[in-house]
Amino acid sequence: MIKGVIFDLDGTLANSIEDIADSMNKVLMENSFPTHDYATYKTFVGRGIKNLVEKSLPSENRSEAEIGKNFERMMQIYDDNCIVKTCLYPGIVELLNALSEKGIKISVFSNKANELTQKVVKVLLANWQLEYVLGAGGDIPRKPDPKGAILISEKMGINPSELMYIGDSGVDMETAKNSGMKAVGVLWGFRDMEELLENGAQTLLEHPMDLMASFS
Repeated sequence: MIKGVIFDLDGTLANSIEDIADSMNKVLMENSFPTHDYATYKTFVGRGIKNLVEKSLPSENRSEAEIGKNFERMMQIYDDNCIVKTCLYPGIVELLNALSEKGIKISVFSNKANELTQKVVKVLLANWQLEYVLGAGGDIPRKPDPKGAILISEKMGINPSELMYIGDSGVDMETAKNSGMKAVGVLWGFRDMEELLENGAQTLLEHPMDLMASFS
């Protein structure tokens, strides 16, 4: 029996790709480097902003020093612009309301830096009681390492086998599998069905409210 859900943030609850892309493109323009479109950035996200910065830079400008300098600049710009265009996906409000009404506990685990995760959640998810919100940083390794997900399960007081981990990427499905949680993939996010299935998705959702069939 499922007693709780842990959501990924970007590409699952919130459509954040334009703020991420706009911020990184500003960094690239400051360096007179080529920029990328939103569709390309969807392939760059998922393993943290430093990884996105590395992928965004021209191949000949990916030294550790160059990545580090541009990562710092990206964090400065994105910190000021992380909730300009970012919004909840259609149907997420209804889903969170329905889960809350059923007494299903809700948490968030993101590969976005913890301070940015907290900032976005505070604005977009203020209307719901969340058990625990965690982003990357400190001694929490990035997904698909299960440490963060297991920590959240302990904070929620729910066994991993009684939790769903819900996300839009192969990394999220690996995280669920590594944590002993049910892997649920969403089809409205940044990645496609093939990636989700290849990485262990047990259930696929076309619309947020499709999740409620698991609790009927």
